[in-house]
Formats: sequence, structure tokens, C-alpha cells
Amino acid sequence: MGKSVLYLTMSVDGYLADEQGGVDWLVGDGSEPDTPGSYPAFLETVDAIVMGWTTYHQLVTELSPDSWPYGDRPCYVVTHRQEADQENMFFWNGELTVLVDKLKAEHEGNVWICGGASVAGQLLKEGRIDQLWLSIIPTVLGKGVRLFPELLQELPLKLVSTEHWNGIVDLVYEKR
Repeated sequence: MGKSVLYLTMSVDGYLADEQGGVDWLVGDGSEPDTPGSYPAFLETVDAIVMGWTTYHQLVTELSPDSWPYGDRPCYVVTHRQEADQENMFFWNGELTVLVDKLKAEHEGNVWICGGASVAGQLLKEGRIDQLWLSIIPTVLGKGVRLFPELLQELPLKLVSTEHWNGIVDLVYEKR
């Protein structure tokens, strides 16, 4: 059975995007500009991807409009819109927790919770995130789209690894 992994970048003060949803600040400090960071190795562990509509739309219209960045991995876009499935692209309008449980049961590798804040927040509230892999960008935004929602109870975590590159710090936690 695979793990559900929330792998995201965020500002030092906990934001995923600026007030307009922009992510052009997602860069390191320039100290190691040629270092690929943790992303390539992480992506090798991913068997399936889950993201919300906003993340999907930003990818296909702004961040990577000319090519799909995740290869042939199955991708599930959580949305209330009625969209036609495409090759390895599925539009899900059912229960999010049902989808994540199903994908974890079907895959040996990681199920990447790719974004955004709403999808991540729902899964955190429901206890469906097995691992948080947070890349902290050396920037303080002050306001924007927050990663963490208000939770009904504390979520204790265990630090399993740290790494740093180009001014970015990766923190990897698992549920205790």
C-alpha cells in the first residue's frame, strides 16, 4: 500500500501562493542555482497525483502550458466541474477521502497530494496525509493563500529528514 504525501512549497510564514494566487516567488536564494533540489528524486517515488482544479488550471495555463510535467502518471483533478477524462487525466467529483484511500490501496508508490490549499486542508482535517514534505522557500509573503487550515485537534508529527539546497529547506514529517 502506498502513502499519501503532501509535497508542497511554502513561504517561511506558511503561504502557498500570494494574494492573487501567484507563485513566481518560488525560488531559492541563488546560492546554489544549479542544484535540482529534492523534486526529481521525490517524483521518482510517485505513482499517482491528486490536485485541485485551481492547481490544475494554473499548471495548464501558466506554469507548463505546452507540456504536461508529470509524464504518464495518472493524475486526478478534484473538481465540481463536469469535465471529460483524458489519457491519464481523471476529473473526480466524488468524496476526496474515498479517492485517496482508493489510490493508496491500488498503488505501491506514493500518492502525491500536489495541491492546492483546499485539497490539502481537507485531507489534513480527515487524517489522510501520511507524510508532509514541505520545501520552505526563503521568503516572507505576509499574506496570501495559507497552507494549513484550522484543525479540530492537534496533529502530532515526527521529523524524519531534513535537507537544504539553494536556501530552501526541506522538512519531511510523518504522522505519529
